[in-house]
Amino acid sequence: MSLKKLDADPSTLEKVLEELKSDESNRNKINFILFLANNDPTTNRSWCPDCVRAEPVIYKTLEESAEEVNVIRAYAGDRPTWRNPMHPWRVDPRFKVTGVPTLVRWDGDSVKGRLEDHQAHVPNLIRPLLAPST
Repeated sequence: MSLKKLDADPSTLEKVLEELKSDESNRNKINFILFLANNDPTTNRSWCPDCVRAEPVIYKTLEESAEEVNVIRAYAGDRPTWRNPMHPWRVDPRFKVTGVPTLVRWDGDSVKGRLEDHQAHVPNLIRPLLAPST
């Protein structure tokens, strides 16, 4: 149906999540957070080959859904920033991100489903995340 993309980084993710939650027009939408690597400024492509492979597949699969979908593209930073074991999304108990890309279905204040870096490029694994939540 429709896919709305929003961008965030470690310093803005909380604000974006709050805005989504407080906006009445999002009540019936399915929300995802897609944790990604930043683009390398020398190539203008993600430094993460798994992100390069998964990102277009994720968007295409979500766009094909009959559901209204929001996806927050949460950019983790450059390679050294992401590799830091104390990266905010690695240590945040809500996310516990271990690799990028990671796709999570976000309902209210919690993760309701997730695909790790080795799964996020598979449409047949993405589609079940679009099912109505219980």
